[in-house]
Amino acid sequence: MTQMINAPRAKRVGPPKVAPVVVGNLRIEALHWGKKRGLDQNGGYLVAFDRVSGAELWVLKVYEVRYDPQMEADVQDVFIRSMRKSLFGGTLRITDEEDRRYRVDPQTRTVEAR
Repeated sequence: MTQMINAPRAKRVGPPKVAPVVVGNLRIEALHWGKKRGLDQNGGYLVAFDRVSGAELWVLKVYEVRYDPQMEADVQDVFIRSMRKSLFGGTLRITDEEDRRYRVDPQTRTVEAR
């Protein structure tokens, strides 16, 4: 069997499915495709909706994706892998595809790297 040198790599698979989380009167979802909305990156954003009306209330950047201009951007996207409520339910625990962890307070819209 011959080994292929400099063979093109397959594009990455799509982002993981992340279930919405309800905190108080908010339904919070991971926003994977930020660039389609005019944002500066794919992955790393949360969007909050009013639970009753469904109206979008805000978008929050949880972390920054640093892109190397010498590489294809889509293979560098880092998406949110999991999102869940903290033990007491007032904050969210976010994990990205690079296994970095964050705590997000939806009421103050603050992010803390863990």
